[in-house]
Parts: sequence; structure tokens; C-alpha cells
Amino acid sequence: MNRELRRIQEKDEERARRRRAEGPKPRSRERVGFRQYLREVRQEMKRVAWPTGDQTITYTVVVLLVTVIVGLYTFGLDFAFKTAVLEILRVS
Repeated sequence: MNRELRRIQEKDEERARRRRAEGPKPRSRERVGFRQYLREVRQEMKRVAWPTGDQTITYTVVVLLVTVIVGLYTFGLDFAFKTAVLEILRVS
């Protein structure tokens, strides 16, 4: 089994060497017209699982609440550190 694994590893290393020697493959860039682009975008947008109105409102409220909480927490830490630094500097 050990010889077999070694042979597989050698083959993998050889393939990797060949790939590195060949260099990167050029990408094919196929351009499409503007109308076709819009058609494809419309098709993709139909596949999107859009949230319901209730979900959107819930997510918006959650984001606003978390933003306020994090803002207040940051304000509190900033005020506490500022006060502490000013007290340390006044003592000196």
C-alpha cells in the first residue's frame, strides 16, 4: 500500500509541475449585448428568494436596535476611558 501511495503522490506532483510550467489558462470573455444582459438579470432576479414584508420590517428593527446598542456601548466605553485618562493626567 505504501508504494501505491508513493506512486500516486509522484503522479500528482508531476501533474502539478506540468500545470505550473504551462502557466495560467487564458479566460474566455464572451460579451453579450445590453438587452441580453438585462434579460438575464431579470431572469436571475425572478429566482431570488425575496423576504416578505414582515421579515423586512423585523430585520430592519433588529438592525436599528443593534446599531443603537452598539453605539451606546461605544459611547460608554469612550466616556469611561476619557474620564480615566483625564483623572490619571490630573494626578500626575
